[in-house]
Amino acid sequence: MISLPTTDVLGPLNAVEQKFAPPVLWLLGDQNLLSRHPRVAIVGTRRPSADGERRTKRLVRELVQANAVVISGLAQGIDTIAHTHTLARGGGTVAVLGTPLDEASPMANAALQRTIGERGLLVSQFAPSSVVTKGNFPQRNRTMALVSDATIIVEAGATSGTVSQGWEALRLGRPLFLLQSLVDAGHPWPATMIEHGAFVLNDVQEVLEVLPTDDIRAAAAF
Repeated sequence: MISLPTTDVLGPLNAVEQKFAPPVLWLLGDQNLLSRHPRVAIVGTRRPSADGERRTKRLVRELVQANAVVISGLAQGIDTIAHTHTLARGGGTVAVLGTPLDEASPMANAALQRTIGERGLLVSQFAPSSVVTKGNFPQRNRTMALVSDATIIVEAGATSGTVSQGWEALRLGRPLFLLQSLVDAGHPWPATMIEHGAFVLNDVQEVLEVLPTDDIRAAAAF
């Protein structure tokens, strides 16, 4: 476990990025994952539908095939599926935590957290043994948007922290993608995000085409 200035990890930040960026990031695992591109956050509800689970697994498969790094927040539901299926396919995954690295939330994901620390990368802006509050998690979502080249929202309710991450991605000028199924569900907030620049995702290639890349291979239709 080490701590580094955020600018040492991510490089120079512009004024918009600096506004909510933590001064320091604590890291455990393969730091090189934050030097690779593209880095794509897959996020969503803690209680996904069967279709949401299926679509998350499909996204992971296509992104890993394209050599993308999959980022998520280690919450139950969509986050857990994104991390576990990336690991199962031999891909690189980064978990951005709302707790210090020496704690786990939810506790049900403690073993997964340890595995990511060994085979991927854990990132936290919270010093070891610091107090965990509800406010940690919106801060985590802002940081996750910062370290990601793009964010994909699979499923989410209006009060979900996932929605706050979507708005932060738009504020940062990072591409935000909403699955077509989410838009079709009829919630009002996806339409508002689209008005502010979010994209409706039908094909993983649409994500890859707008992102910086290292070694992108062709991705199938989503």
